[in-house]
Amino acid sequence: MLYNELITVFYENRDPLQAVPMAAYMKNQFPYLGLPKPKRTRLGKEFIKQARKQKTIDWDLVFSLWDLQEREFQYLAVDYLLSLHANLQKADITHIESLLISKSWWDTVDILATNITGALCAQKPELIQSHILKWAESDNIWLVRTSILFQLKYKAHTDTEVLGSVIIKNSSTREFFINKAIGWALREYSKTNKEWVQAFLANHTLHSLSMREASKHL
Repeated sequence: MLYNELITVFYENRDPLQAVPMAAYMKNQFPYLGLPKPKRTRLGKEFIKQARKQKTIDWDLVFSLWDLQEREFQYLAVDYLLSLHANLQKADITHIESLLISKSWWDTVDILATNITGALCAQKPELIQSHILKWAESDNIWLVRTSILFQLKYKAHTDTEVLGSVIIKNSSTREFFINKAIGWALREYSKTNKEWVQAFLANHTLHSLSMREASKHL
């Protein structure tokens, strides 16, 4: 299925009644076509299947989808990247950063952080020093959130020095999405290393939201 054909198919299957509650759930940050994930996945299945065979990421296609108004197209772009995450290149970190700071909300940022940025940094750990630690000091809350969450799926491979560093740099913030991310990252890592998380919480002052989230499995 060609790109333009898929765009047409998405518009032909729009559901204005479904779009209202979908937009409301995302605080009306974006307009929606009204395509729930199962339907969106079904409509884009052949497109993703063909894209996966290419084994290279077409960033012009990604940004074309990102520029479209309705939120389902950003979801499609993320699905496309997920299908090709093994083909990410070091230089792609700049493209990922552009996506993180454009049309930003937790629904796209969290997948880009954990599944895309995390996958790339696992392949190219030098990006942690060159980009991730800088993101942790950014004025953009979504870059900060990504710096905290990118190791979310690393489990025993988590670099605790990096995790502790990015959290400490942002421990005094009152920003909900950052404090939530701190708690989430610590909670997830506690499943792998409960003792480290317990010691970290005992030795650092965090926002009550972060503490509450981090302690759920302790």
